[in-house]
Amino acid sequence: MDKEKLKQIIIDQADELDTRTIPNLCHRKEEDLVDLHSQLAQVVIGVRRCGKSTLCKNVLQKAAVKFGYVNYDDERLVELKTEELDDILMTLYQIHGDLDYFFFDEIQNINHWELFINRLLRQGKHLLITGSNSKLLSQDLATHLTGRHSKIELLPFSFAEFCNYNKVATTPLTTKNRGLLARCFDQYIAQGGLPELLHEKNSLGYVNSLYESIITQDIKRRFNVKNIEGLRLLSQHLLNISPAIINKPNLRKLFEMKSPITMDNYLSYLTQAYLILPIKKFSNKSSIRTQSEKIYAIDVAMMNKRENALAGNNLGWRLETIVYLELRRRIKYTNEDIYYYAVQKSECDFVTTSGNSVTGIYQVSYDISNAKTRKREISGCVSAANATNCNNVWLITNSHSETIEANGIKIQCIPAYEWLTNCKQ
Repeated sequence: MDKEKLKQIIIDQADELDTRTIPNLCHRKEEDLVDLHSQLAQVVIGVRRCGKSTLCKNVLQKAAVKFGYVNYDDERLVELKTEELDDILMTLYQIHGDLDYFFFDEIQNINHWELFINRLLRQGKHLLITGSNSKLLSQDLATHLTGRHSKIELLPFSFAEFCNYNKVATTPLTTKNRGLLARCFDQYIAQGGLPELLHEKNSLGYVNSLYESIITQDIKRRFNVKNIEGLRLLSQHLLNISPAIINKPNLRKLFEMKSPITMDNYLSYLTQAYLILPIKKFSNKSSIRTQSEKIYAIDVAMMNKRENALAGNNLGWRLETIVYLELRRRIKYTNEDIYYYAVQKSECDFVTTSGNSVTGIYQVSYDISNAKTRKREISGCVSAANATNCNNVWLITNSHSETIEANGIKIQCIPAYEWLTNCKQ
């Protein structure tokens, strides 16, 4: 690539980053996980447009350090070759002078990028990297950086961040604040937590564009998928039925796939691109944990804000998805794992574990005013509690609050807006 052209691209990108303004910018908790003084590459991963670049920019600006920035998700750099990464580096030094900090956006778009990063680390540089592909980054980092990286997963806005953005107080829980929180949660469960969607009027157009970018940029281009329409139909179906336990033989029959490898690959691509998120079944047997899997959408907006969406009106599915995403955020700080619980005639949505110990049981039901529904949800809590010897049991609803005693098990029934804004629960 012509070096003058490359210089202009990098100057344009730096100017775009500097002038990018986000209304009501709020602090993301994951910012505290970034260590700019570390000799490890700080790798922020997550779905497209979840706020990775903004998070990195905030961290660097708060630290008041001079840094070089390149966004590799730029059509002008699409043909950039591995050997031209040195030209990028030289251009950054030409523009900024000596640098110790570098911020590379979506660098996985360049072949053998990890070798370039490894060289900078050996030189003692401090690196912030973003990517929209979890497994590819993890594999390459583990193989070529030999543990010299810290991975930070970023999801769309949590409900607490959604409240912060909308300037809704989460404490104290006065009557007024409860009402405002409940109102805010009605918006969150309908809209989801994609940051840019908070100030976009055309939500359908925005989510469709994001979905297509994930399919065409993060999957088709990266994995060279030939039957992209088949992948698109599968992804639409999974988003329409999520949350759902995956039955691969049925999916293969439905989409007329002869090879089980193709189905495994497609599911892997959708997971790697953060369009769907998998969760294993809880069991003391490793074989069961490995074989049984349930999937969730990356955000409830993907369940109702895209074309051909069918899951939008099921508030129970949406609430369950929100709770799963929140648990996934929380376990980053507690080194726990999440599973779903299911035995014959009894189910519980989530159990969290630390090693061999179950630390929490979480059942989700939008409305338990119906006697049959109430009995079923309580039964699932009791079954999971008895099977795991765990007494930290929660029943998360839209608005109901109660302490329930059942078969010697104490169940804390709590409104979602309260549980989601209290990280100690």
